[in-house]
Amino acid sequence: MAMPSAPADRYWLPDDIWAFPDDGVRRECIDGVLLVTPSPSGEHQDVVREFLLDLGIWLRAHPAAIVRASPSDVRLTPDSVVQPDVYVFADRAALKEGKVLLAIEVLSPGTARYDRGLKRRFYQRQRVGEYWIVDLEAQLVERWRPEDERPEVLGETLTWQPPGADGPLTIDLPTLFGRSLGT
Repeated sequence: MAMPSAPADRYWLPDDIWAFPDDGVRRECIDGVLLVTPSPSGEHQDVVREFLLDLGIWLRAHPAAIVRASPSDVRLTPDSVVQPDVYVFADRAALKEGKVLLAIEVLSPGTARYDRGLKRRFYQRQRVGEYWIVDLEAQLVERWRPEDERPEVLGETLTWQPPGADGPLTIDLPTLFGRSLGT
């Protein structure tokens, strides 16, 4: 489960994270808080795969950005490092500058609190274009934009268009969840 795993008086930085052994444990730090996440479930990985495939296929036809998946460090500020399940950026220069167009986190029982709280606020402060929180149990997506006070909750169709794209990506959510979860 994702949770702070260090004393509250310690302020964690990316160099602290990278000093850990390569043990397969996902570590992130946001605003000095260390988040530790165990390996995701199979269902989690299946949904990540489906979003990655849909985005990758669409971006191949509409080359407006690059998509990647974790494990992969993203530095949006000098003192924070995150690993969104899936993320999109315009080009390598934009990623080096900490400019992410889309970040996707798939909820797990131990991560929901941080994905909806600490991470959401962080992504909004850093002006990530959109932040999607994927709820496997409810089979819906919460879409957050930097100025939002409440999410847009989507259960049928999710549409996204990055700057410079000639048209939108449309994801049929029941189909995506059906492919990945067998529902």
